[in-house]
Amino acid sequence: MTDRSAFDTNVITMTRFVMEEGRRAKGTGEFTQLLNSLCTAVKAISTAVRKAGIANLYGIAGSTNVTGDQVKKLDILSNDLVINMLKSSFSTCVIVSEENKDAVIVEADKRGKYIVCIDPLDGSSNIDCLVSIGTIFGIYRKVTPEEPSGKDALQPGRNLVAAGYALYGSATMLVLATSAGGVNCFMLDPAIGEFILVDRDVKIKKKGNIYSLNEGYAKYFDPAITEYLKKKKFPEDGSSPYGGRYIGSMVADVHRTLVYGGIFLYPANSKSPKGKLRLLYECNPMAFVIEKAGGIATTGHQAILDVVPEDIHQRVPVVLGSPDDVKEYLEIVKKHSAK
Repeated sequence: MTDRSAFDTNVITMTRFVMEEGRRAKGTGEFTQLLNSLCTAVKAISTAVRKAGIANLYGIAGSTNVTGDQVKKLDILSNDLVINMLKSSFSTCVIVSEENKDAVIVEADKRGKYIVCIDPLDGSSNIDCLVSIGTIFGIYRKVTPEEPSGKDALQPGRNLVAAGYALYGSATMLVLATSAGGVNCFMLDPAIGEFILVDRDVKIKKKGNIYSLNEGYAKYFDPAITEYLKKKKFPEDGSSPYGGRYIGSMVADVHRTLVYGGIFLYPANSKSPKGKLRLLYECNPMAFVIEKAGGIATTGHQAILDVVPEDIHQRVPVVLGSPDDVKEYLEIVKKHSAK
């Protein structure tokens, strides 16, 4: 039977979108080169994730990464893919990855002006049970004239040129936020191998009805978190309680928060007083996306994007989501801090 469905002959791919933005900004095209290479890596990772079982890519690779997580075979593959693609884009000089103890300094003949901080495969503890996982990235410009080093990546999130994430779920989606624009979502069309613009200038709801955190750590929570959760579960104003959703994969949890509204929390607790998620390649990119979408991202005491990093693998507490929900949480934190 002939397929009579409409075929878009003027499709907006991510490459086209970024080139148009670059032309308006009178850019050099280097940023487009960088994103093109990143997209290629994401497509390759997406394919690897889909056929992981067949290709024997599940399971532990026999080591742990620098932040103490067990390294999966797919983690190693994803890390190699991302680093090789970024190096060959001729647009990067420093790459910070969750999987590498030290920053990767790009060879002199391949260097460009950008610094990329990346978690090649976030949520990889969920690989074996087929839960959604993703890739998180943040892109900065090099601001010092010296030889590139890991110190170049120690910039606050306010300096981000762009950030986003790829989500390998029921489809592969790439969410991109830029300093000059808003948040735009691109879906991978496997038929043509391109990311297609599906949602332009995405905004988060002012208030949601979902909270997301690992309540298994309730024993270690600060009183402010305990009180906030109680208010969500047993509203004093007679409204409906919030639903609880927690996947355990930051990309999936934050993407749901962006789409449906609500609040995502990975706060500090007595077991992890500095928080657990990493600032440069997890919290900053997600905070950038959420703020560009009209939400709020905080440590509980300051905006995530205002934190000045001291170490490339630094951890911070993170609470992000709909503005009204995060403000309500901050009011409770303020009340407890005053005691």
